[in-house]
Amino acid sequence: MFYIEKYNPNYFQKKLGIIKIDENTIKVPITEDIKDKKIEQIALKTNKIIKRFSNSKKIVLSKQIQKEQLYVNYLNMYGIEISDGKWLYTILLPDIIEFVIDKKKIEKVNISILINDLTDIQIQNIKILARKYKNINIVTNHIEKFARLAKTLEEDEGIIITFTNNKKKSLMKSQIIINVDFPKELINKYNLKDDAIIINVKSKAKIMKKRFEGLTVNDYEIDFRDDKKDSKSLDSNYNLKDLYESKLYKKQGVNEIKEKMKLDKVVIKKLILNNGELSE
Repeated sequence: MFYIEKYNPNYFQKKLGIIKIDENTIKVPITEDIKDKKIEQIALKTNKIIKRFSNSKKIVLSKQIQKEQLYVNYLNMYGIEISDGKWLYTILLPDIIEFVIDKKKIEKVNISILINDLTDIQIQNIKILARKYKNINIVTNHIEKFARLAKTLEEDEGIIITFTNNKKKSLMKSQIIINVDFPKELINKYNLKDDAIIINVKSKAKIMKKRFEGLTVNDYEIDFRDDKKDSKSLDSNYNLKDLYESKLYKKQGVNEIKEKMKLDKVVIKKLILNNGELSE
C-alpha cells in the first residue's frame, strides 16, 4: 500500500513532472498553477508506480492531495482504491448517532433513515438503532427490500419499524435524519424540522430551505489508542480515519471489525459540519 502526498518541486522537477518515492510514500509535484494536462500525466505515472511496486491498489491520500479533485478523479478512473474513511463511516454510524445525541443533549430521540439500497452493514445499523432507540422511521422508494428485516424485528423482538415516503410528513417529527443515499435534489423536496440534524453518509447534501437552522454532518474524524499508531498516524498531514480504514480487511464480518475497533479503542473525535465542527 502507498501513501500519497505533495512536495515542493524545483523548476526542472515541476517541468518534467518528477515523482519521488520514499519507501511506501509517493510524493507528487502538484502546485497551484499546474495545468490540467500535467495533472493527468502525473496521475498516469502514479498508477504505473503503484502497479509496478505493489500487489495492492489501496492508497491513502494526504489532506492536501484530497483537495486536488482532478488528480483524485484520475486515480478513481484507474480503479485505485482510495481509503477515505467513507466505508468506516458506515460502520461507525451508530457511534456517530450516539455522539450527536450526547453533545446536543437530545432527550427524546426520533430517527428517520433515508435509504433506497440495503447492504449488510446497513441491516446491522438499522437493527442496532431500532433496538436502542425503538422509534425508527425508514423513508424509501423500495419498501419491498426491507420487508424481511421489518418482519424479523417485529416477530422476534417486538420492534416495529415505520415505513413512509410522504414528502410533507415523513420527516417532520425527526430530530435526527440519517441520509444514507438520497441525493441533495431529493432530500430538499421533504419538509424538515427547522432544527433537525442531518447526517449525510455517502455524499454531501446541503439543505436549501431558508428556515433550516439545524446541523448538517458531512464527515468525521476519529482517534484510537497510541500503541497502534505508526509514523503516518502521528503525521498531521493525514486523517486518522483514512489511515485506520486502510488497515481494515473489508471482507471481514461487521462484528469482527467492531470487535477490533473496540480493542483499538476507536472513538469519534469530531464531526465535520457544513459550517463548523461538533467536537468533544
